[in-house]
Amino acid sequence: MPLSEADLLVDRRRLKRQVSLWRTGAIILALAVIGVLVARSTGLVGPAYIARLSVSGVIIDDPRRIRALEDVAEDPKAKALIVRIDSPGGTVVGGESLFRQLRTVAGRKPVVAVLGQTAASGGYMTALGADWIVAREGTITGSIGVLMQTTDVTGLLEKLGVSMEQIKSSPLKAVPNPFEPLTDEGRRAVRSLIDDTYDLFVGMVADRRKLERDAALKVADGRVFTGRQAKALGLVDQLGGEEAARTWLESERKIQPGLDVREVKPPRAEDGWLDIATRVGAVMTGKSYLPERLTLDGLVALWHPDLRSR
Repeated sequence: MPLSEADLLVDRRRLKRQVSLWRTGAIILALAVIGVLVARSTGLVGPAYIARLSVSGVIIDDPRRIRALEDVAEDPKAKALIVRIDSPGGTVVGGESLFRQLRTVAGRKPVVAVLGQTAASGGYMTALGADWIVAREGTITGSIGVLMQTTDVTGLLEKLGVSMEQIKSSPLKAVPNPFEPLTDEGRRAVRSLIDDTYDLFVGMVADRRKLERDAALKVADGRVFTGRQAKALGLVDQLGGEEAARTWLESERKIQPGLDVREVKPPRAEDGWLDIATRVGAVMTGKSYLPERLTLDGLVALWHPDLRSR
């Protein structure tokens, strides 16, 4: 029986609806595929992993490293953070800033510190930011304390016939200063800085290691410890290496076994002309024109100041 015009009109409308539905579905699918590709290219999606930050050499305040840790804290794919530390320490602010940022990361995901050959002074301060500290039996750690160093070259200048004249707004301006003897008043002013910063460091140890203040003070006399000694004193939690850290993450924090470890690399800074000239000069002469020691202006938490960068 031939279809009437009304039937043909109904069929045509039904076909148009079906075509529209297919087109809409195809557009949605295409947009979803594009979204996934864009997300993958920008790192928004992908496999879960464990982040690893390496802290070595002299520790200074490094905003680029802090930004990299902020990215780890915000990345849902980063399920945990391992911090490998091989450092004699550095500036107090450098150690403190790392400690604070590690505690921020620990508020979102577990953090484990793995101590290498040396994790002393500011290196140990950094480790205190972790939830769990692992050290080798022979690791050198501890050296809990603060120092400020100065040099008095006035006697040498006098022998050379060189006189230094300073006009200062007050007696304690630019104290300590190698070009003038340290007075009792200046020594008291410097001592107050040392005492206050030492109190900060001891407070970190007592709080993070769950020690009474008297017990924290006993281990904070500046001496260094082996990993075994530090474990007996409660300064570290476990002896071992990165495998021990991963085992702890899997057993205690239920991190999926077998996750890849991805190195955290702070973004490179833009090099200025002075940085480039210094690097070229170092290559040509084998020496550093601006030694790293000059960057340690102020209070330092450092053991055996070997200031060669690594």
